[in-house]
Amino acid sequence: MADYRSEIRDGMHIDWDVPIEMDDGILLRADVYRPIREGQYAVILSYGPYAKWLHFADFRAESWKRVTDRFPEALAGSSNRYQNWEVVDPEKWVPDGYVCVRVDSRGAGRSPGVIDPWSPRETKDFAACIEWAGAQPWSNGKVGLSGISYYAMNQWQVAALQPKHLTAICVWEGSADLYRDVSHHGGIHSSFLSTWTNTVYPFQHGKGTRGQRSTITGDWIAGPETLTEEELSANRVEVGDAALKNELATDEYWASRHPDFDKITVPLLSCGNWGGQGLHTRGNFEGYLAAASKQKWLEVHGLEHWTLYYADYGTNLQKKFFGHFLQGKDTGWDKEPPVKLHIRHPGERFVPRDEQEWPLKRTKWTEKFLDARALTLADTAPAGEAKVSYKGFGDGVTFMTPPLDAPLELTGPFAAKLFISSETTDADLFLIVRAFAPDMRELTFHGALDPLTPLAQGWLRASHRKLDPIKSLPYRPYHSHDEIQPLEPHEIYEVDIEIWPTSIVIPKDFRLALSVRGRDYRYPGNTPPVAGIRSPAWTGVGPFQHVDGRARPTETYGREVTVHTGPQHAARLLLPVIPG
Repeated sequence: MADYRSEIRDGMHIDWDVPIEMDDGILLRADVYRPIREGQYAVILSYGPYAKWLHFADFRAESWKRVTDRFPEALAGSSNRYQNWEVVDPEKWVPDGYVCVRVDSRGAGRSPGVIDPWSPRETKDFAACIEWAGAQPWSNGKVGLSGISYYAMNQWQVAALQPKHLTAICVWEGSADLYRDVSHHGGIHSSFLSTWTNTVYPFQHGKGTRGQRSTITGDWIAGPETLTEEELSANRVEVGDAALKNELATDEYWASRHPDFDKITVPLLSCGNWGGQGLHTRGNFEGYLAAASKQKWLEVHGLEHWTLYYADYGTNLQKKFFGHFLQGKDTGWDKEPPVKLHIRHPGERFVPRDEQEWPLKRTKWTEKFLDARALTLADTAPAGEAKVSYKGFGDGVTFMTPPLDAPLELTGPFAAKLFISSETTDADLFLIVRAFAPDMRELTFHGALDPLTPLAQGWLRASHRKLDPIKSLPYRPYHSHDEIQPLEPHEIYEVDIEIWPTSIVIPKDFRLALSVRGRDYRYPGNTPPVAGIRSPAWTGVGPFQHVDGRARPTETYGREVTVHTGPQHAARLLLPVIPG
């Protein structure tokens, strides 16, 4: 007798809690949504910790409301009974000849074991699930991966293992480097992973009857067994604690979780978000550029990181991609440009544009020089030496251009070179690229996870200033993060700061600005709580804050920092200006 339950429901044959045995005997559990008619079909698979029996609306009610309010089309053509956070809706895929497989990762939801996010063990399990799906009688042997955020991030990792049935991946807003993209921005510890676990551990396998019932199946989301709190604790790795403990990118914890991009050869579609600062931007560009795949495409959009995925735009884009590679259909994908950008304008207006490469070859890399005396950004370095200081935990200083005499498109990565000194042996630098209207009201956007997002952000801990000479580019400094180089107090140091890519057409008469701060960006206007991802208030950086005092002690990072400018200290911001 099968160790799972099957039924025909809403036009699909659904297998609930199908066991997939791992090499150590652990049985992971998967739901399989497939066409009723017998046959062999392409597979769309997702593997992750957000509990496959937890309905989207039960997990993120306000996020689901935002999706359906902004894009009512997400509801069309589906009963929406099987909606699950950040993965495809099977009712929109099964009728087109796909099998949708959702796997609860080890230790999460219905799958037993120790939950250890992004670990080599988890990646090995993921590969095994792909191979299992590719060998089933209902499979045509071709497996594609799709999902947002976590379900995208782990695609880079598993693709590097090259499971033979893996045929194509769609990485929708997923970081490629857990250290640089998530845990330590520029070497500065982010407290995000410590709070992120609140979205995972409540649905850890073993919550059982002390957990939550599923509105999808009526059964326990994180069961069937019920474990004690002590047993649950023993069955999870505290990723927040591990992030705090492992300070360098070369620590075994991070190195074991970093994909070998030279081994990623599968066709890929990398879909990024201009406004995903702190998690959902950098990785899509870096992964796209680093992967060895000969067939790869980059798409970049805006708005929240979950809405377009469920909208017709995201569904149709993926079906065009997967239809070509998994089903062998003439979808027209072979005529798609390598790069598709949605160029951002004020007012949440986006203009799609096809491109041939990233960064754009026609970019006019333009330097703007900082002047500490006048607090300006200018075309030439100031004639005299000057300096300006700010408190290490303060709002810092802002350098600004005169009003623009014509619209200015900035699309691409930014970089800054600063000359700084500190009262102490270190300094944390937060760089914010901003724009201001003629009335000096700041221009912000609805980012992936915060409705008050500035144009772009970059970070650097000065003691992590060491560059990788091979990977660094003039427009994208790459820090090795393999050693700590303390500062001599009051000595001047040259530092290069990576600023994550963005796109904006700044209108005439607006001003461009760069803020150098000692703490996270905070929108200067009214910042009431906004419904959506769990956060007490929105300030411009969402949950990706750097506020853990254990990683930023006041005696080191709360003292005075000085920015030096002038002919001998030509501090500057490099802009990706797109002509015309």
